[in-house]
Amino acid sequence: MSLLVTSARLITIPAGTADPGFIDGGWMLVEDGRIAALGAGTPPAGTTADETLDVAGAFVAPGFVSSHSHLFTSGLRGLGVADTLYGWCDSMLGTTAQMTPEQMYWATVHGALDFLANGVTTAYNFTDPLQAWEPMVAGRRTGTARLRDLEYHTRQADGCRDAGIRFVDASGMDVTSGDEDEVFARFAAEVAHARAMDPDLALGSSIMGQVQWSPHPGAAEFEVEAMRRYGVTNQAHFLESPEAVEHQRSKFALYRDAGALGLGLVFGHFIQTTPEIIDEAVAGGAAMSWQPASNGRLASGIALVPEMIDGGMPVGVGLDDQACTDVSDPWQNMRIGIYAQRARTQDPLSMMPEQMLRLHTLGSAEIMGVADRVGSLEPGKLADFVVVDPTSPDVGPLWHPVRSYVLSMTTRNLTAVYVGGRLVNAGGGASTNPLASEASARVHELPDLVAHPR
Repeated sequence: MSLLVTSARLITIPAGTADPGFIDGGWMLVEDGRIAALGAGTPPAGTTADETLDVAGAFVAPGFVSSHSHLFTSGLRGLGVADTLYGWCDSMLGTTAQMTPEQMYWATVHGALDFLANGVTTAYNFTDPLQAWEPMVAGRRTGTARLRDLEYHTRQADGCRDAGIRFVDASGMDVTSGDEDEVFARFAAEVAHARAMDPDLALGSSIMGQVQWSPHPGAAEFEVEAMRRYGVTNQAHFLESPEAVEHQRSKFALYRDAGALGLGLVFGHFIQTTPEIIDEAVAGGAAMSWQPASNGRLASGIALVPEMIDGGMPVGVGLDDQACTDVSDPWQNMRIGIYAQRARTQDPLSMMPEQMLRLHTLGSAEIMGVADRVGSLEPGKLADFVVVDPTSPDVGPLWHPVRSYVLSMTTRNLTAVYVGGRLVNAGGGASTNPLASEASARVHELPDLVAHPR
């Protein structure tokens, strides 16, 4: 199938330049799910397609990429509102501890469809793992949950696939729950499950790094061995919470000394840093994923993102999850990020709209290792894009279109979401996925099922 998009305000986010690639009045040709060509003005004579989409001056931009997400949490909004990270996790994971693999499947479908409805077409997805907490915060429980059956993880990956979102599948592995051979074998099975899926949907496998939380002294070496053995990446929630900061910082050396920095390690959140830790992370080749809305919701703090970028660290942006950002709105996430950095630095140039948009699209794809396929509108890439109408509701004159796209658009302006050139959401939550109604019904059943398991 082919699709020709015309009369578009194209924002392409090309690689290798800070230019947002704006074309005021452009076209784009999609063939077999990929971008075949694009340009300014009208398409060249003889350009044809099975379908023509005249967007009448609406923005056409890359689908958002969330470099840090927990899609299973879509039915857990409103929990732990009065808590920072560990109390919120106790509330949320105390609920999932009672859930079955099938309940987790439907929760993940719901979360993935929610992302798609809001213009997020690719997500790095942390599946619900065994969490081996250290008792960092007085009164908070430590992680003693049993390692769940393999299906508990694989059904979450199935949920992403069936929802039709592109994803990198991440799972936790920690030796506190079994001997090393057992844990490696389990992780190998999880990786094999994702790699057996359509590679245009399941874009990769990764480790949910657990050194910040794990009481096991060899956790970093264990993860590094898995990275090497299975050829996977690793994103670690690290230096996130404002509690026990010195203890958290002491664990940076575990990743550094294990050799993780140069193997594709991404630090998620990376808030409670020092200049020395940032310098060592950059020198070692690590990246970071920034979750501005989540960091505010959980009172975690503000990451030193401009300083990290100036130092040469690759940065992406994640929506985190529906349970700690409440709405999966990438425009809200971008604006919170811009405003937080400007308030912190008292410098408007510390985070400009064009840069923020790049971080939430191509920048996220880059740190996930999938920028050859998603994150920008360029020939050869998968045709994932959003259609955003600045006249509905009307925002007035577009004095600077790209800046207006970031600062003035909302999900109300989102009229369509396409994945691989195929309409997946017509705006306003109108999913084309046949599972949408059942996913909604199943998630609304959760309070009764979890309170009274059967």
